[in-house]
Amino acid sequence: MAFTDLQTFLSYLEQHGELQRIKVPVSPELEITEIATLSVLEGGPALLFENVEGSTYPVVINVLASRRRIQMAIGGEPEELGERLLHFMQDMNPPSFKAIWRNRKMAKRFMNFRPGKSRRALAQQVVESNPDLGSLPILKCWPEDGGRFVTLPLVHTVDQETGIRNIGMYRMQVYDGQTTGMHIQIQRGGGVHHWQAERRGAPMEMAVAIGGDPALWLATVAALPEGFDEAAFAGFLRNARTPMTKAATLDMQVPAQAEFVLEGVVPPNVRRTEGPFGDHFGHYSEAAEFPIFQVKTITRRRNPVYPATIVGKPPQEDKFIGDATQEVLKPLARLIHPELTDLWAYFEAGFHNLLVVSVETRYEREPLKTALGLLGTGQLALTKVIVLVDPDVNVRSFARVVQAIRRNFDVQQDVQVIARAPVDTLDFTGGATTPTG
Repeated sequence: MAFTDLQTFLSYLEQHGELQRIKVPVSPELEITEIATLSVLEGGPALLFENVEGSTYPVVINVLASRRRIQMAIGGEPEELGERLLHFMQDMNPPSFKAIWRNRKMAKRFMNFRPGKSRRALAQQVVESNPDLGSLPILKCWPEDGGRFVTLPLVHTVDQETGIRNIGMYRMQVYDGQTTGMHIQIQRGGGVHHWQAERRGAPMEMAVAIGGDPALWLATVAALPEGFDEAAFAGFLRNARTPMTKAATLDMQVPAQAEFVLEGVVPPNVRRTEGPFGDHFGHYSEAAEFPIFQVKTITRRRNPVYPATIVGKPPQEDKFIGDATQEVLKPLARLIHPELTDLWAYFEAGFHNLLVVSVETRYEREPLKTALGLLGTGQLALTKVIVLVDPDVNVRSFARVVQAIRRNFDVQQDVQVIARAPVDTLDFTGGATTPTG
């Protein structure tokens, strides 16, 4: 079943015992975080808080915080989808009618890459020209956070030179009813668009969708190549086109079935202190200067649900999302590196910090070539440590990886250190951090 909006998916989860309604009053400041974190640790369902203090809108959390709910979102196992994608690409080289027929189910998925145009835009049933972010049940997750943060935004920007869309997920600290921070980074697609706008001295139009369907969430956080349309990849994941519509006040497309859409601009050369923010591993990322987002209009459904997620000590919801996206995408690395047999990034290390790669060595030092190639690929450039192993080592088993290191590692022969490698502002080793307790 293909889901193109959040509320249809929530109804499906409830029918299958994967959503729990909570009717007692709860506070968006700290209390929801505490409940949601305990629920993840216990393998609990998605949680729908129907009575949130200070807001008329319900909050849903932990929507994708289990492997079963990920499978429901995309209609199957992520790894199986990735392997089928790899087989399709290999079988279509060279392309032929027989190959297309053999892979007709996968070919149909590719037909859904092109986003659809929707005339029935649920996201624009209500238009608020005098927006007030204070009406939304935005969470304060941890005691020393700099304020309330939108934690699950789908941030839409457009390359002014090519017209190519990017959808990223950048946390947003709320300053007042019309202004937020925008934790946008240059190595992300939206960061490049912002860099282009500031070079021209022009404001950058931006739309933030809150509450897209689960496939769009997965596509947004996936490490896709720069310039690859996340809305198109979401269509592939769900096996149905992503319904889009023209924004109410901006010259761009937005998800037609979102719960809320915030429309506005990021002014050039304006910065404001953002943070601290309780991040991975139980530490706060430092307060720093970041661009601001000025909200001019809010459009929404008549009865929207506000979705949120928690970032903190693993495991959290991002563990399941990260595992799923790498399972779908990792087979594609084998198209570029045929010697690569498997790879796995560990959520316990925050994904970026530890990557294990198994390689079939065809000539001397080929694994080093593979590792350097991976380090030059998109967000893999942020990887701290790559461990290379033989194909008979299960890369998902840290115990097996450690055993292989113990048996074969030679510190004089097997270490390559790259100084001054790329980092981002989420790198907890890049500066001082404060324990969350």
